[in-house]
Amino acid sequence: MAEFVTVGRADEIGEGEAKAFPVGGSEIAVSRVGGALYAFSDICTHRACNLSMGGEIDGTSITCECHGSMFDMATGEVLEGPAEEPIATFPVRDEGGDL
Repeated sequence: MAEFVTVGRADEIGEGEAKAFPVGGSEIAVSRVGGALYAFSDICTHRACNLSMGGEIDGTSITCECHGSMFDMATGEVLEGPAEEPIATFPVRDEGGDL
């Protein structure tokens, strides 16, 4: 079972947006799409750019603004290179307004 850590408030994440939170020395992004929340590594596996800062969200995909790598926020899968390695994904929940 995953250990959940409160990182912020659910109302900090608008529809179609992503925001990064520090968690255990890593940057974890949380996004809201269609009311669903997705948590994933905020660091692109291609050149370590932050995905939440300027990344374009379309459905459950996020495109890194640095070099155009596209990832599925639900699975971490690379949808389009140049990245070759997936990003990590994490369970996320809204519990009483806390992420």
